[in-house]
Amino acid sequence: MNTTGTIDRPLTRDPLKQALMTPQNTSEQPSGSATEDFITMGAITSRQNRTREMQLIPEALARAHMADRMREVDGERRALRVVAARRMQRRAERVSLRARRALAMAVMN
Repeated sequence: MNTTGTIDRPLTRDPLKQALMTPQNTSEQPSGSATEDFITMGAITSRQNRTREMQLIPEALARAHMADRMREVDGERRALRVVAARRMQRRAERVSLRARRALAMAVMN
């Protein structure tokens, strides 16, 4: 059985022995599928297209995701502070009103 590997299940895990990703114009394989020749130099040169920026894309994506999460957490934290400040303000107003009433009762007596 001569089965070629797929992207999800490559024929070999060794990157030097993997097939080149060159487009073919034959009707038996779709464009971009792996060819049969396992040339070590070809495997190395095909990987030269992977630039440093492409290798850093997952890291940049993770950094952006973490920045979004940090902004979201900061917003939630700010909202909790506003709620706590309103709660303390209402408590202070009640205490102030209670003190005024006590002072008024003391003056009337």
